[in-house]
Amino acid sequence: METLVTALICFPFLWAILPAVIHNSKRRAFFVYLGCGIVMVLSVFTAVRWYLDGGQTLNFRLPYQEMFGHIFLVGDVFLMCFITYLAYKYKKLIISVLTIVSTVIPSAFELVGPKLPNNYTMRFDWLTFIMILIIGVIGSLIGVYAVGYMHGYHIHHHKELPDRRSFFLAMIFVFFGAMFGLVFSANLLSLYFFWEITSVTSFLLIGYTRTDEAINNSFKALWMNLLGGCGMAVAISVGYLWFNTVNLFDFIDLAKASPDNMRYLLPIAMLAFAALTKSAQFPFSGWLLGAMVAPTPSSALLHSATMVKAGVYLLIRLTTAMADNYVGNMVALIGGFTFLAASCLAISVSDGKKVLAYSTISNLGLIVACTGCGYEETIWAAVYLIIFHAVSKSMLFQCVGAIENTIGSRDVEDMQGLMSIFPKLAFILLIGIAGMFLAPFGMLISKWAALKAFIDTRSVYVSSLMVLFICFGSATTMFYWTKWMSKILGAAKREKSRDLTKWNEYTSMFFHAVLLVALILGFPWLSEHVLKPLSNDMFGVVKQVISYQNIIIMIVLLVGVFVIPYVNYLMTKNTKAKQVITYMGGANAGDNMNFISSTGEAKEMHVANFYMEELMGEKRLFTPAIMISTFIIIVYQIIVIGGAF
Repeated sequence: METLVTALICFPFLWAILPAVIHNSKRRAFFVYLGCGIVMVLSVFTAVRWYLDGGQTLNFRLPYQEMFGHIFLVGDVFLMCFITYLAYKYKKLIISVLTIVSTVIPSAFELVGPKLPNNYTMRFDWLTFIMILIIGVIGSLIGVYAVGYMHGYHIHHHKELPDRRSFFLAMIFVFFGAMFGLVFSANLLSLYFFWEITSVTSFLLIGYTRTDEAINNSFKALWMNLLGGCGMAVAISVGYLWFNTVNLFDFIDLAKASPDNMRYLLPIAMLAFAALTKSAQFPFSGWLLGAMVAPTPSSALLHSATMVKAGVYLLIRLTTAMADNYVGNMVALIGGFTFLAASCLAISVSDGKKVLAYSTISNLGLIVACTGCGYEETIWAAVYLIIFHAVSKSMLFQCVGAIENTIGSRDVEDMQGLMSIFPKLAFILLIGIAGMFLAPFGMLISKWAALKAFIDTRSVYVSSLMVLFICFGSATTMFYWTKWMSKILGAAKREKSRDLTKWNEYTSMFFHAVLLVALILGFPWLSEHVLKPLSNDMFGVVKQVISYQNIIIMIVLLVGVFVIPYVNYLMTKNTKAKQVITYMGGANAGDNMNFISSTGEAKEMHVANFYMEELMGEKRLFTPAIMISTFIIIVYQIIVIGGAF
């Protein structure tokens, strides 16, 4: 198993060289497809092999661990020099300070600090099992999609930009390797190395176009993630100075054994802070919104399979050390508040990618809130949210990117009647939207489980706030998704035109759609054979979060959502029907877009959604949200740091 894990981590880094040096479009595409296929097969094979071997937690050291340790140290220094150079070039002094501080401190301890026990550096357990499947399967599909999308991006839509597809596709494989290394790492030094790689590669992808906006947004993402890296550096330093360990699970065990000892909570608080920055929680949400300037495949990658999942992954690791203490309360409040605030902000925007970005921040907030509470039900909900969110959001970003390439816009208002113009794209988009808020899709099930767990939380004030956050946040979530869905199903305002979506883009999107439906059908098996063992692994107990009666209700809903419409289609597809003009509150003018009003005046039908910018716009809510969340983090960190010293 150690050999498989080593191959899974190293292969994407090595394979990234091929698309980087091959500039012939067809040859490069072949090697990207092949590489993505190998990554997918290798990740699935590794996960299945571990599962069939009994699914037991494995703690181990990589082969040639000493060599890898030196590589990690040299890599940290190289990344620091690279970031410092770019910060100097673009006059971003704060970024150079952050990268030097976050790198020099742990590197100095590693070189001249006390000798640590020769402990295990890698762990393979149920959470790792889930994460490598998300990274390997969803990430590889994004890589396949990227080949066709980037071809159209440069050939048809952005001819003015330099064609740097080789670099872009190479960075996707670097992402894979960094995320695989991150989710296996038990040692904070190796985890920090892979953590920083994800930060730097996201910086490079966000700044891909090299426009002023892209450069500014990429540096915003970099400094926010480096701030989290400083938190991780503090945790490593505390481990060297106080506990003689930098093993993540040693920190967790110490905090669990003495939950009221602030010295043991300090590294947990620092790691949680780092995770909040990476998972784009308020006040750090700005970097994820700025990431939209990048081409769509990078948005799908950042928002689903990698980057943001690194943050919530780490919080799930820490959850048993955060239950019912100051760190857990901080994380729960930040997550719940982010869930509500981002949902409200999503109502006020019509840019499709921005709606998806706010939705990502919002759903990550719910996952973060679940980890802060630290109970079996909340972790069950958090992991299930991660799985469904990865599939749904990856598919949605890909679909919106394909729509933008086809109609020249990603504005929700311009998607009026998409179902009758581009039915395949509309069908995929509708499944993705349904997956985010309708029953029996997993997002709604997870919210129900989270709500039940929040009610059972021991802290009364946290419980009350969490219930309010999830109720009002879910209501606003339903509002903006319903608006978008209704727009797609409305009367078409434009003529049919050629669909520019490539076959490889459709391959990825249809596979996502099938996978989303399969997750619903396989929910009982997933709950019984994956989520329950994970709960037992983390908490030592197994609870029936969803009753069998509720599973029966889900099956009935599934029939209502999929089977009945399909049967109706089969029964009526050959029926001769007369198409009539839609009634629009006035005399029809011969089509579905024009009518004569009661004053005898000819008018064109115009349907638009409510965005309520005066109530929930970014100018009104964004700054207060940053101030409130900043205040929460500062207060709780002062309590923990003050108690530790």
